[in-house]
Amino acid sequence: MARSGTRRAAGGTRTAARRTRPLDNDGLIPVLARAVREVEAAAQRGPLKATNRTKFQAVALLMREERARVKTDTTLTDSQRAEQLKRLDGVATILAKTAARDTSVIQLLTEEAQVSEATRTVKRDMMIDAGLELQPEDLVIATEPTAAVETPERSVVPQSVVRRQLANPFLPPDFALADQPVAHPRRLANWELFGPLFKSFEYGAGGGAASMPLPEPTTLQTPAGASLMKHQAELVASAAQGHRTFLLADEPGLGKTAQSLIAADAAKAFPLLVVVPNVVKTNWAREAERWVPNHRATVIHGDGQDLDGFADIIIVNYEILDRHVGWLGTFGFKGMVVDEAHFIKNKDSQRSKFVLQLAEKIRERTANPLLMALTGTPLINSVEDFRTIWEFLGWIDDKKPRAQLMNELEEIGLTPADQGFFSEARKAVIDLGIVRRRKVDVAADIPARRIADIPVELDGDEGRSIRDAERELTAKLVKRYHQALAARTGQAPVEGIDEKLVRQVARWELEDQDASSTGENVFSMVRRIGRAKAQLAADYAAQLASNVGKVVFFAKHLDVMDQAEEVFARRHLRTATIRGDQTPAQRTAEIDSFVNDPDVAVIVCSLTAAGVGLNLQVASNVVLAELSWTSAEQTQAIDRVHRIGQEEPVTAWRIIAAQTIDTKIAELIDSKAGLAARALDGSDEEVVDSGDIQLDAMAALLLDALSR
Repeated sequence: MARSGTRRAAGGTRTAARRTRPLDNDGLIPVLARAVREVEAAAQRGPLKATNRTKFQAVALLMREERARVKTDTTLTDSQRAEQLKRLDGVATILAKTAARDTSVIQLLTEEAQVSEATRTVKRDMMIDAGLELQPEDLVIATEPTAAVETPERSVVPQSVVRRQLANPFLPPDFALADQPVAHPRRLANWELFGPLFKSFEYGAGGGAASMPLPEPTTLQTPAGASLMKHQAELVASAAQGHRTFLLADEPGLGKTAQSLIAADAAKAFPLLVVVPNVVKTNWAREAERWVPNHRATVIHGDGQDLDGFADIIIVNYEILDRHVGWLGTFGFKGMVVDEAHFIKNKDSQRSKFVLQLAEKIRERTANPLLMALTGTPLINSVEDFRTIWEFLGWIDDKKPRAQLMNELEEIGLTPADQGFFSEARKAVIDLGIVRRRKVDVAADIPARRIADIPVELDGDEGRSIRDAERELTAKLVKRYHQALAARTGQAPVEGIDEKLVRQVARWELEDQDASSTGENVFSMVRRIGRAKAQLAADYAAQLASNVGKVVFFAKHLDVMDQAEEVFARRHLRTATIRGDQTPAQRTAEIDSFVNDPDVAVIVCSLTAAGVGLNLQVASNVVLAELSWTSAEQTQAIDRVHRIGQEEPVTAWRIIAAQTIDTKIAELIDSKAGLAARALDGSDEEVVDSGDIQLDAMAALLLDALSR
């Protein structure tokens, strides 16, 4: 299956794949040119309306990203690069002329301009038209309307919802349990508490896991007759006893979906709203049918024309919340579950704002609603990733802890300046509903897992080229370091290597849009390493499939996946595939073929598209052909196999290119796992800097060179 390109998730940089049509008619630039001419024509007729303002901003965003991509694309010759930059300048000129006619759109050209969901939709449509690969959260399914209109115009009310409202015209809010007042006196009234609360999860662990006390379950059976594991039944028992807010942070594979559905049943929290990534909403409907068959589930697609408005469980994906947030807020939900809750860690994103708005609406209309945030990886870069999740759960608001948490903190009798505050504050937050269990502690029947690194030598011209490029990049960093050192005035000389300057030079290199115009940058180098490893990784996966059974193969880029599938085809191995551009039906069919067909030996998965929502425990071997930029993404991939139902030890085989930056990146990924271990699992290991791995990798190159 041919693919036209990929996009790097961490920074939005896309790399075009091999072109098969004339350059003038292919790719993104012609799409941008057509769109900007349409906007220009509209501006000539008068002030731009919402639709064309949206298109104007989408063109500006894509033009900026395409310019950065063209400058760093090592597959282009100098003349091709110059030609494409010239064409992009033409698009920029038309944007400027349009802005001169309608000055109100000038603000849309700034990097700080807010990007609406309507603009994101138009941007996705243009990317699809240009043949660019989308991430799962960016994907617009072809059957769903994607008209470029502002949020109020996109808002819909499905007819089945109208019928339900007419059948139940009186749904009065329940104010029986209004938010409790804050106790007096207020010792902490003048303290800024968010910083200390977040720090308490880094420094206040004291060897204890971040999990609230849970009651002993009275039964391991669900009302439908299914069997639960003990850790699952404990959470259900807590909900049955009246606890109503949970940050369920169990490690992936411990059945968070089942726990939340059965907890909703125990709490009588129907109708229940479930907000999920697009790729897992079909799976949620399946799980609901399995665990709570007495409560009908319905999935919202597009404008919701096929929605069952009388269902007890409404499942909607983040990407279309803008169309449905209006009626969802007044539907009368008694509970809300947010799956993969780390998706809302950026509070400024539209998806986070809609989720917070819905949660507040539910709290306004329902006394003590069930609110659950599910994530196996709540910490990606910082403990502050907790913030929006806590706000969704009603533990804090935008500025301070809410009444329940504030009263608990007042009860401690300490301030952040006092010894012992961190550990007590951490416990107060945990008792509000953080539940974190590890497989090794609660699921003895799940076999152990291990990560094994397979070093490979990159031979031939490609391997030499990559090593030469790494030396070129390192030499450039060293030169820049010494230039910066020589330019200093009025400062005492630093003995040895100035590590602060090392990181500053690395940061400059990453931020400098033109830095890679005469050579490699860390992103293009890692991409080249991935392509060079592709056949070696696929060969190793083919050997595993021939000897030990089914294998899950993960790669980050489509061209690596394509190369791997060619190798498997030559080995006469049947494959399935999970990619970001599949519809839910296609995705389900691919998973079913891998799980149920004994002749399908390998499933080739996109690391970003298949990192969540898959149960692939039919295999026990995972091959990671390319490295992620986060330990969380790597863990999510491995846990598609290492989960309840797995009967064999799981091994993840990481293919590492020896004597390249690949080795350093693998070490950095492993070091970043310390944050979650410290904050959630009570580990005593020191918390490493949770900053950008790209920056750390660049700094490591420079530091190693200076140390020689």
